[in-house]
Amino acid sequence: MKHRMNIRVYYEDTDLAGIVYYANYLKFIERGRSEWLRDLGVDQVAMKQDEGKVFAVRRIEADYLRPARFDDRLVVQTGLTRLSPARIIMDQTVWRDEDRLFDAKVTIACLDGHGRPTRLPALLATRLNASVQG
Repeated sequence: MKHRMNIRVYYEDTDLAGIVYYANYLKFIERGRSEWLRDLGVDQVAMKQDEGKVFAVRRIEADYLRPARFDDRLVVQTGLTRLSPARIIMDQTVWRDEDRLFDAKVTIACLDGHGRPTRLPALLATRLNASVQG
């Protein structure tokens, strides 16, 4: 199952050449991951307050394929690739219509209040496993 989130490119997202500044793709996919988790019923603020657990990006492999420009309508697509007890690995893609603009493979680690790896919350692991199977 792939999660999809629509966004629009604003002037502030672009560089002097009029294309989306490369670092902004990382912001776009961060929003896509947050909305994906929210749609799975995960409240990251409550997770931090109640369980002392947060997520941190451990690794990103990114390919910039084509430029996006001011006022483009984009879709950020997020899909679970692999799940371990303390990590989520996902593929994320940014599209403009049928054009694939950006690909990333992102590894997210679950951390405790001291910044050490810890198991994913049980409810989240259950929901992620269900999303893969359903």
